[in-house]
Amino acid sequence: MSNKYNPAEIEPKWQQIWAEQQLYKTVEDPDRPKWYALTMLPYPSGDLHTGHWYAYTPSDAAARFRRMNGYNVFFPIGFDAFGLNAENAAIKHGIHPAKWTYANIERMRGQLRRMGAMWSWEHEAVSCDPEYYKWSQWFFRKFYDAGLAYREYAPVDFCPTCNTTLAREQVWGDDRHCERCGTPVIKKNLEQWKFRITKYADELLDMLDQIDWPERVKVMQTNWIGRSYGAAVVFRTEQGDALEIFTTRPDTLWGATFMVLAPEHPLVDAITTEEHCAEVEAYKEQAARLSEIQRGAADKEKTGVFTGGYAINPVNGERIPIWIADYVMMGYGTGAIMAVPAHDARDFAFAKKYGLEIRRVITGPDGATGPLEEAYDSKDTGEMINSGPFDGTPVAGAVAKVTEWLEANELGRGAVNYRLRDWLISRQRMWGAPIPIIYCPNCGIVPVPYEDLPVLLPDDAEFKPTGESPLKYHEGFRNVKCPECGGDAERETDTMDTFMCSSWYQYAYISPYWKKGEKLKADDMPWDKAAGDYWLPVDQYTGGIEHATMHLLYTRFFTKALRDLGIVNFDEPMLRLFNQGMILGPDGEKMSKSRGNVINPDEVVDRYGADTVRGYLMFIGPWDQGGPWDMQAIEGVHRFLHRVWAVVTEDAQLEKPLLEANRAPDPAQERALERKLHQAILKVTDDIQNFRFNTAIATLMELNNYLYKVRDASVVNSATWNKAVRDLILMMAPIFPHIADELWHRQGNTSSVHKQRWPIGDPEKAREEEITVVVQINGKVRDKLMMAPGTPAATLESEALRLSNVVKWLDGRSPRKVVVVPDKLVNIVV
Repeated sequence: MSNKYNPAEIEPKWQQIWAEQQLYKTVEDPDRPKWYALTMLPYPSGDLHTGHWYAYTPSDAAARFRRMNGYNVFFPIGFDAFGLNAENAAIKHGIHPAKWTYANIERMRGQLRRMGAMWSWEHEAVSCDPEYYKWSQWFFRKFYDAGLAYREYAPVDFCPTCNTTLAREQVWGDDRHCERCGTPVIKKNLEQWKFRITKYADELLDMLDQIDWPERVKVMQTNWIGRSYGAAVVFRTEQGDALEIFTTRPDTLWGATFMVLAPEHPLVDAITTEEHCAEVEAYKEQAARLSEIQRGAADKEKTGVFTGGYAINPVNGERIPIWIADYVMMGYGTGAIMAVPAHDARDFAFAKKYGLEIRRVITGPDGATGPLEEAYDSKDTGEMINSGPFDGTPVAGAVAKVTEWLEANELGRGAVNYRLRDWLISRQRMWGAPIPIIYCPNCGIVPVPYEDLPVLLPDDAEFKPTGESPLKYHEGFRNVKCPECGGDAERETDTMDTFMCSSWYQYAYISPYWKKGEKLKADDMPWDKAAGDYWLPVDQYTGGIEHATMHLLYTRFFTKALRDLGIVNFDEPMLRLFNQGMILGPDGEKMSKSRGNVINPDEVVDRYGADTVRGYLMFIGPWDQGGPWDMQAIEGVHRFLHRVWAVVTEDAQLEKPLLEANRAPDPAQERALERKLHQAILKVTDDIQNFRFNTAIATLMELNNYLYKVRDASVVNSATWNKAVRDLILMMAPIFPHIADELWHRQGNTSSVHKQRWPIGDPEKAREEEITVVVQINGKVRDKLMMAPGTPAATLESEALRLSNVVKWLDGRSPRKVVVVPDKLVNIVV
């Protein structure tokens, strides 16, 4: 056994021992509280990068900490294995995406094991396995049966040269061109499948208060759902067609001087006059090439064209012009707005640009009624003017009064609007879970029977350089018999959004590939019910905030839908969430090959060992903030582990010999060590509970330095010393699992350190016998007191006033006020 710390020797050894002993095998144990710890599963891109280490190793430390605190911990891992990258690899290398994907998974499994994490490998789930995606298809069927899945026309990005739809990541540049051929991308309407997430909009909002998630994520989801209250009002074109608008400010209806429609609004063609037709068509084509993000950007210059058509304002009968503009979109509201430029900044800018009327209908706070230099949008001050029966009505409360009037006159109604849209799950891709739908010329849309699931992806798919889905041309896949009439029919060739598979993966881990090889039924459970009842829901979820409005929203919707289907009996999938920050390159920029700032974690592990890399990533700064990679800092963590090794093993690196074992311990030294130890236990416990790994490691370093310093004192070999060394190893175990188990066994223990209970800190033993209380006069430090902790405020005040320095500075004057902060300071105000 080597006396030197050699991670290359001890880390593979302990990883093998843990695997052989099945140390992390998960079993339900009703005698212990359960803790389902989950971190966002990786995409099998081929190699783990530093970001994976930064996300996973602190999550592992938190899971290990819970285990040592008596919890029965479930910490599974798997792979989100469908996606575009595999298709691109198939095109580039001429191989099936499954072969590329599984080769990457095998490589990444080895890299994940090298982390030394307590993964529950027997519960691994891979989303591209047919035994996994048969359940994704089963969920689709359940949603379809419940009316949550439906089909309608929706726009997609389309390359006319490649004759294929494009994913967002395949559309490049501000000019939005195809990544493969450079052709400008257009929008094209296709019939696609959606989930009715909007049915749960209110619940998704209102239940945010029931989960312990970061406030930032809650705000992002609140804004994404975008619930707003107002009124729905019907304007009419001169041809008599209804144009319903939603407004949060019905009190400004009398200030509407024009209307704006989305370029794709179905009435645009009907209202456009012949003289404006060419200009409108050109504008529609231009708008179709923009993404919704580009169209809705706040800093984008507002553009539009006049259609030649007019609408009638229902509250005053006025004839107002109808324009189209790309900042109005069909996906939000009705695709039509009334424009009130005097009281809306966007409408004001548009009206100024095109010379449209700006009519004031609300006075300023000082009663001003004159022309405006900018939009005045206050909802609380001013009175309504130029508003017919409501002239003189205070703005505060006017929305409700006008809405009531609209309803009484059958001109409108109170309404709630949402920014959230239904989840479009169709993807014109091959490498995804096939949508289990058949189209029959006689029977129409026919869902694949439950017992016929899964609908398998073909093994002989041929990918074209254009990126078109091979399923469209695969006769064996596409052609099928209708399950209802037996006639010739065709399969749906779209596959499901990969977020479909990741919306329920936390449930798949409970019983991976459940009912493998069996025919499914509508009343099946997708996992072992007893195991699900024990483990679910997830107690702690960790991952990036970039998923706030997609995956994290979709999985919440999915769970609520499963609850309503009787599959789960809870409302939220993850009770707690923590978002880690981003690890940056040494230059402070996001790591990328083009910048040349990528740090390969395998190479760093080869040099320093996994424990050093784990510790460094947790020491780099607050976990929710991230930070740049620093090679000098990682050296510091590596030296720390060598120093711990020296303290625990009495390494020959120390030149100072230990004192004789028969020397009586010094009580003062022993008490000081005991106090230092319990202070460390309390601090590290609180820090790891709250994901403050950086300060936890700093405290471990401080304790180890103290032990190193007092090794030649008489405290060595005392019971207090032995406990301090023992507890140091225990506290290191979640963060530095390999060296902790090695040192634990070198102390003569036979059971793994990861089976031990976490040390308990005693606040009384951690108390300082004396603390420093700063004494100030008018906020400036003039002296200090050494007092026992908890000294009453009155005693602190009287002792401070007796100090010679204080007496000198007071110079006979009486204090006007004395402010005492117990255990911290006394401020005398004169």
